[in-house]
Amino acid sequence: MAILSTLSSGVSGLNAYGEGLSVVGNNIANMNTAGFKDGSASFADIVSSNLAGGTSSSQVGRGVFVDAVTTNFGQGSFETTSNGLNLAVDGSGMFLVADAAGAVNYTRNGTFQLDKNGMMVNPEGLFVQGYQANAAGVLSGQLGSLNLGATAFPPLATANLTLAANLNSSNAVTGPFVLANASQTSNFSTGMSIFDSLGNSHQINFYFTKTAANTWAWNGVVNAADSVNGIDEVQARGTLSFNSNGALTAQSATTYLSNAVAATGFNFSGGATANQAVTFNFGTPLPGGTGLNGITQFAGTSAILNLTQDGYATGSLESVSIGKDGTISGLFTNGKNRTLGQVALARFNSPEGLSHLGNNLFGATADSGAPIVGTPAASGLGTILAGSLELSNVDLAEQFTKMIEFQRGFDANSKVITTTDDMLQTLVNIKR
Repeated sequence: MAILSTLSSGVSGLNAYGEGLSVVGNNIANMNTAGFKDGSASFADIVSSNLAGGTSSSQVGRGVFVDAVTTNFGQGSFETTSNGLNLAVDGSGMFLVADAAGAVNYTRNGTFQLDKNGMMVNPEGLFVQGYQANAAGVLSGQLGSLNLGATAFPPLATANLTLAANLNSSNAVTGPFVLANASQTSNFSTGMSIFDSLGNSHQINFYFTKTAANTWAWNGVVNAADSVNGIDEVQARGTLSFNSNGALTAQSATTYLSNAVAATGFNFSGGATANQAVTFNFGTPLPGGTGLNGITQFAGTSAILNLTQDGYATGSLESVSIGKDGTISGLFTNGKNRTLGQVALARFNSPEGLSHLGNNLFGATADSGAPIVGTPAASGLGTILAGSLELSNVDLAEQFTKMIEFQRGFDANSKVITTTDDMLQTLVNIKR
């Protein structure tokens, strides 16, 4: 009886619009969930039946059902946070996170942090996947969990020292230099710290003594606390020559001493490598150089213009920063930077085919296709925004509109049922 199928059609409408309202409710509930992608219910009619002897033009449907809930992977807006490990993807890529067994899932929620072992994890403790760098900062090509803790920057012994200064040509000849009377046997002095092979800092005091017209001697003095011999001593020395225009014309080879005995480098206390040779750069003398880009001898106050060296102490990780390409750079307490790793991203040919796993996670399926994994800013994966989170892409205005539509659909179908019930009642009353 056709009237009974009408009752079934009404019931199917109630079910379908009820499910549609559930989708809307879930979208609104997750309007503040980072990385959430809203769903959309689509409806389809139930297989039609033909009226007796009818053709396709006389088919009557049997109702409606929700044939799919599709996920909208459109870009959400961004929110800036104070956590540098919070990441957002500007593009179609998804973060890869893995459990302890290595099972990989995918998410757009970039709320990350470090766990007690220094591993980069999401709020559920799943490990963020990427490419780990070695101690030299070279990225591996193997995808794995990122460990940003328990890393240190090894020290580097000073090998080069650059000194630019002016030595007052008006100074009287004072030499030779006598350490016991350093202030009276030198015309100018300065000091700086250099580093040994263990990263220890040692003070070197440089004394410049005018020994003849246009000729100066320099002496590098290591104090007792820094010297392996436990005494104040000259451990390096040399001479500098200038022309009548004040330009450097010659720099002698460096002579090293240890306890007044010839050596091949500095010898510091503390167990560092002995005979640490340092190249002293006082400028490029004439005639090959300008003679004016380092130490000069003009009639003016003796003063240091530049003093640098290339060594540094060991450092521990102080902070990390993440670039648009997902490269994680560590800033160490010794002021050095080093690449620690790179975050990986994945995309799918059909992201709508991904399965929802909860906790903002998606799983690959046969419908989604295999993940295409790569680095950010390549292969159409999008770029990384550090210190940001992607907000839910739920459009409240759109959801409220759908809510009204579904409510009206539900009301209309309930009206079909009550009308059908009235008709059935009328039919029953015919017998009376």
